[in-house]
Amino acid sequence: MTSLAAGRRQVIRAWHITAKDIRTYYLKPPLISWGMLFPVVLFLAFYLRDPGDMRAAIPGLIGMTVLFGATSVEAVAIAFEKRIGAMERLLMAPIAPYTLVLAKTASGAVFGLATGLLTWILSTLIWRLPLSLGGAVASIVILLLGSLIFALMGVLLSLLVREVFDAMTLSNFFRFPMIFLCGVFVPVGAMAPLLRGIAGVLPLTYTVDGLRHVLLAGEGAYFPLWLNLVAAAAFAAALYGLALVLLHHRLEELL
Repeated sequence: MTSLAAGRRQVIRAWHITAKDIRTYYLKPPLISWGMLFPVVLFLAFYLRDPGDMRAAIPGLIGMTVLFGATSVEAVAIAFEKRIGAMERLLMAPIAPYTLVLAKTASGAVFGLATGLLTWILSTLIWRLPLSLGGAVASIVILLLGSLIFALMGVLLSLLVREVFDAMTLSNFFRFPMIFLCGVFVPVGAMAPLLRGIAGVLPLTYTVDGLRHVLLAGEGAYFPLWLNLVAAAAFAAALYGLALVLLHHRLEELL
């Protein structure tokens, strides 16, 4: 009973941190524009340069929106809070390190999921993509896993650096190559063998490829749907473990 009560208190504390981060960072017009408008503008720039079947490009657009939505703040939030002393106060509070990682991840995952769902709904309505209960559930699961992965990437990157600008630079170093190597604009199956191998170790690949299964009935998909789900879950678990280990190693510096 004591362990259950302690676990419940940790969940409550995590929720308060997540709610604080959402109010402080995510509900701001500049962030909303960065999380949604930037992927759309970048996507349209490439589409207008070489127009094709817009429906076939929707999974890439949704995946890119989730990527930027979930990492827009996560990559800099911890670095910023280290500078102003907020992270020190959190670590001195009665909160477990694993709870802190979950709380910081949850805010980015919620925002990434929200922007991804909005893009998915609008795309489905505008281009009349097929929609069923099973497809809707599968899409939500894929978007949720993708949001968790990218939010955890942001937390991990933020723990690696000391300054906010370093976190921003490092996050873009990972985000922009993934856009071009993970099937956003060109399906993985149409890439050269070397690029397909690189795509196989990047998490955005499995979000976009999974959405191709659900939204386009498998058109342009390279991996089986079950493999996309398993790989995404494995990425999320691995990134969470890495973030937790890194937080333990950085505790003295953060304090």
